[in-house]
Amino acid sequence: MQLKKELLKELTGLRGVSGDEGAVRDALRTIVAPLCDEVLADTMGNLIATRDGGDGTKPHVMLAAHMDEVGFIVMSATDAGLLRIQPVGGVDPRVAVSKRVLVGPAAAPGVIGAKAIHLQSASDFDTVLGFDSLYVDVGAATQAKAEELCPPGSYITFDSPYVEFGDRRVKAKALDDRVGCLAMVHALQTARYPGKLTCAFTVQEEVGLRGAAIAAYRVAPDLALVLEGTTCNDLGDVPPHLQVTRQGKGVAISVMDLSAIANAALLSAVRAAADARGIPWQHKQYVAGGTDAGAIHKSRRGVPCTVLSVPCRYIHSAASTAHLDDIAAQQALVVACLEDFANKNPL
Repeated sequence: MQLKKELLKELTGLRGVSGDEGAVRDALRTIVAPLCDEVLADTMGNLIATRDGGDGTKPHVMLAAHMDEVGFIVMSATDAGLLRIQPVGGVDPRVAVSKRVLVGPAAAPGVIGAKAIHLQSASDFDTVLGFDSLYVDVGAATQAKAEELCPPGSYITFDSPYVEFGDRRVKAKALDDRVGCLAMVHALQTARYPGKLTCAFTVQEEVGLRGAAIAAYRVAPDLALVLEGTTCNDLGDVPPHLQVTRQGKGVAISVMDLSAIANAALLSAVRAAADARGIPWQHKQYVAGGTDAGAIHKSRRGVPCTVLSVPCRYIHSAASTAHLDDIAAQQALVVACLEDFANKNPL
């Protein structure tokens, strides 16, 4: 399978903090519109792309991946022209200091700053600086100039280019969850599912699975596969039994997280689809976090769900990394599942 690395580069380069996913949505709409019978953006901002193969005896399958990424938002500016910020989504302040960022619709360049190390007290060294102690410097000399350039409410993204490096690794911002978006594009381009297939590119997952709740209610699917990026924790000093997933070992299949428990029958069908084709996969070995499955599985009368994820080191930072083979395995497993669901209802 030829992995579309240029498209992954394009998607991760787009700026789409939760609540400001328009650029990502517009790019994806252009890509998927020729592949679908209907493409719409709902009032929440989700992009819902549907293709009906015409066979009503097959389950209506929903694929879901979120367009949004973690980032920041401008709250105010100081007299000295520095921007006070708050995180949008789960960002550890320890990964934010000194990172380059882009602010507002004009993508004004800036740097996340903090008190210089020379001025920090002994207690500062023992404390993680919170976001109330961080700011963004965009080079403005006054509060008025800063707010003219970057008014309160302006979104802030990490400024971090896509880079391939080492043993088939890639570094970029927003791998969580542009890898999932890429997998859905691949499914639309590759799979020939005879039933109804709906791809939901959702918004505001990082701040509470908000878009998925609306999308699932509208779509009303029979089952759903949620395509994600997930944490690794596979570094050398971590005991094997505490490693959540491992890079280069295949797509991660979740049994349970803090938002949902996988449907047992669907989970079995997904694993069987991978095994039958030799697609590398692994179990996610730790119960933490949540995904759009948490909202989707509670929609209407309930929707059986399973989550397929790409292991990402340094997730929710400016420099998340993934293995290209794991990205390819996620894409291959989605297509394999659709092939099997066409022959037998997994439920």
